[in-house]
Amino acid sequence: MRTILFVTVIILSLAFTQDKPIDKECKCKGIPLYGKVKIVDNSPDFRVKIVTAFPDLKVQLVSAFPDKCGKWQIVDAFPDFTIQIVSVDPDFTIQFVEHFPGIK
Repeated sequence: MRTILFVTVIILSLAFTQDKPIDKECKCKGIPLYGKVKIVDNSPDFRVKIVTAFPDLKVQLVSAFPDKCGKWQIVDAFPDFTIQIVSVDPDFTIQFVEHFPGIK
């Protein structure tokens, strides 16, 4: 009985201590997740999946001043980083919001 309890505790602790793709400074792979973003089909900086609940990052699309975590301005040229929208194997998930962007 103790062995089962011990194994259960280990499994649960591993499940809750998995690395999060976005750090507390709102960076992934060292790149800040705000600014000018270009959507591409090939060779992105990040592969992202759009979800409707429990995202890694809440994203607010803005037309100017994308200067805070989760504020993205979509551009065609001179992006701060690029993304590719995918349905499997993303680097992180996003949810579009009207207010309160950022990490959860």
